[in-house]
Amino acid sequence: MDINKKDLEKSQVELTVTLSVKEFEPYIKKGAEKLSEKVKIEGFRPGKAPLDVVKSKVGEMALLEEAAYLAINKTLDKALDEGIDKDSQAVGQPQVSITKLAPNNDLEYKLTVAVLPEVEITKYKDLGIEEEKVEVDQKQIDKTLGQLAEMRAQEKIVDREIKEEDKVIVDIFMSQDKVPVEGGQSQDATIIIGKDYFVPGFDKQLLGAKKNEEKNFSLPFPENHHQKNLAGKMVEFKVKIKEVYERSIPKVDDDFAKTLQFKGLNDLRSNLEKNVQAETEQKAKQKTEIKMLEELLKKAKVGELPQVLIDNEARNMLAELKKSVEQQGMKFEDYLSSLKKSEEELTLELLPEAIKRVKVALVIRKIAQTEKIEVSDEEVNKQLEAILDQNKGKAEVEKMLKSQDYRNYLHNLLINQKVIKQLKEWNVKTK
Repeated sequence: MDINKKDLEKSQVELTVTLSVKEFEPYIKKGAEKLSEKVKIEGFRPGKAPLDVVKSKVGEMALLEEAAYLAINKTLDKALDEGIDKDSQAVGQPQVSITKLAPNNDLEYKLTVAVLPEVEITKYKDLGIEEEKVEVDQKQIDKTLGQLAEMRAQEKIVDREIKEEDKVIVDIFMSQDKVPVEGGQSQDATIIIGKDYFVPGFDKQLLGAKKNEEKNFSLPFPENHHQKNLAGKMVEFKVKIKEVYERSIPKVDDDFAKTLQFKGLNDLRSNLEKNVQAETEQKAKQKTEIKMLEELLKKAKVGELPQVLIDNEARNMLAELKKSVEQQGMKFEDYLSSLKKSEEELTLELLPEAIKRVKVALVIRKIAQTEKIEVSDEEVNKQLEAILDQNKGKAEVEKMLKSQDYRNYLHNLLINQKVIKQLKEWNVKTK
């Protein structure tokens, strides 16, 4: 088998693979056997008809095409292994095309496959990254206590004018120059008087109104509003009051803390401080890590990225976003509608960040190779057993977790974690 390599743009490689007449001959015989199993030939059992009989029955080109299919399937992996440099790695599925197929001739086919680009890193140690500060804001604790109290507010329907801290159920109709705003209609929307709304001052316009009354007013949308067609624009509102609730919010004291199974207010506040401290520290670590990785990218030179890597990462990011939105109890279709974007448009917006994430992954891979950072089968098995234990009884999930693809994913994940841990030791100044 002869293999000729040609480098293409966007980190792609073209391999021209040639099998001589002699090398191709066994596949022609095998092809005849396969065809004689599929095609009924009088006087012969399936798979037992001689080559010449099969050829006359199906035609020589049909036989050669079957043989070529078998030959390519058998030799493709070897061609990729021998044709691509040892330091590189094929990604995605190769594109295959037969370029020469004729009686008594060599078989020639071409493989076009994306490969990981070259990565050069000038420096990845002693970058002097400052650790992010960790400070617990007491205002945040107070705010959380207030939110806990509001969650336990007692509500009752009242027949009076709307006051501060009331909860109001309304229908909203928005228009601009008397033209209805797309997506600007809401049925049974909940408004808490005194809380921030999507347009500042909206709640104050409802003060003094009663059930079944209608309020008409105009307000400017914020300049930074996500709906660009409304940002900074004056919008007319028609709001119908459907119900008014008086809310009785419990006082935040020792008795309130005890309803939450704490000894007293100090115990509740201490617990909240610990939780906020842990959350703040986690966010600080993430910010420090991002800062370090961005600095590493500045020190690295990454070759042209294959499009397949960018597309795969963008799809992964979209899946992550979709999962996050659904975990918050919102339909992804409604989320897209609120952005006034299609899934394709949102994916395009994710591409720049996808490119950055792919480059970071390639830099980490290069450092792992350079520093010979590896993960043993024992480490993978231990982590896999822990994940399987968390998903006992979930047949489909267990099947996926036991697949070779997931094992490969887990192996790479553990290497990445080791590399990032080591990078932090080399580069982050702890306080």
